[in-house]
Amino acid sequence: MNLSNIQPAVGSVKTNKRVGRGVGSGKGGTSTRGHKGAKSRSGYSRKIGFEGGQMPLQRRLPKFGFKNINRVEYKAINLDLLQALAEEKKLTKIDVAGMIDAGIIKKNQLVKILGNGALTVKLEVEAHAFSKSAEAAITAAGGNAIKL
Repeated sequence: MNLSNIQPAVGSVKTNKRVGRGVGSGKGGTSTRGHKGAKSRSGYSRKIGFEGGQMPLQRRLPKFGFKNINRVEYKAINLDLLQALAEEKKLTKIDVAGMIDAGIIKKNQLVKILGNGALTVKLEVEAHAFSKSAEAAITAAGGNAIKL
């Protein structure tokens, strides 16, 4: 085998259809577009969702729901995660900056502490929101829940 006799696999290379190059080519005249109608004209583009004049799907279905522009998204963090973090790094205070450093949250996220898990260490926790059970568990362990 050498470079002079290398060929592509049979059927892998196709020649382009040359349309509009005279009657003798077999693809002259209408250039494979058929006779008349919008599809045969230059510059034709069908609307997105067009179904040939039938009522399109997005108009057949009813409208519903809305986006609440005042919604506040919190990153949920449970007490068992705070417990593990406090034991691992021997912390007495956990704030948002500490959570960012630990890789639990991203820089601009708001934090809500939820009450899943048990808390045995006395912790001072700073967050944007607390569930009632989380706040109760923190204060029961002798700690402090500080809302930002």
